[in-house]
Amino acid sequence: MAEAPGSGRRSLYKATGSPSWKEAFRQGCLERMRNSRDRLLSRYRQAGGGVPGSAQSTLLVHEVMEEEWSALRSVEGRPEVLAQLEEPVDLAVLEEIQQELADQERSIISEYEKSLQFDERCLSIILAEWEANPLICPVCTKSNLRVANGVVTCPCGLYLSNQFPELTEQKLRACIEDSVNGHSAHCPHTPEFSVTQATGERPTLLMSCLACDTWTAIL
Repeated sequence: MAEAPGSGRRSLYKATGSPSWKEAFRQGCLERMRNSRDRLLSRYRQAGGGVPGSAQSTLLVHEVMEEEWSALRSVEGRPEVLAQLEEPVDLAVLEEIQQELADQERSIISEYEKSLQFDERCLSIILAEWEANPLICPVCTKSNLRVANGVVTCPCGLYLSNQFPELTEQKLRACIEDSVNGHSAHCPHTPEFSVTQATGERPTLLMSCLACDTWTAIL
């Protein structure tokens, strides 16, 4: 029979006085939090990037503790463990584990924020170089693009015939920068560029990112 809402959390406040059991529960919770990194960061982004300030306002701590508690209760062939789970324990033990998980949660979020800031700085440097220098081909990232009469070419073999003869290097640069900036607003990973062509269609400059599964046609 399913437990009543909230009973799982209340059951957290029953545990064993065995130091070995406490350490097993602690290590299980910490490992579960590490393995829940993607879930934590997804919830963090959904919350608008707000960093919890205390163990009482965490994103995943209570959930992780309840999941680990349920996992312990489902262990078969360990009647001595199940018997110990019914013994009362000082709440300070659970509060200590809760605080340690809260610290780990904030550490994961902090590392994620630092990674975002680093990628933003790198992107700013790349865009600044693009604006100060000839337009580099986003496909090979080595040679300069040439735009003339609506045709975009690169020594690497890139060839795009565009139906807009008014296309200029400045307009193409703006299209690429807008797409890159739009992508970086929701994904910290660097996108890739390629040229694709459907049967009977003109070649298309495509920006893609496997990390967030997005595809954007530039031209």
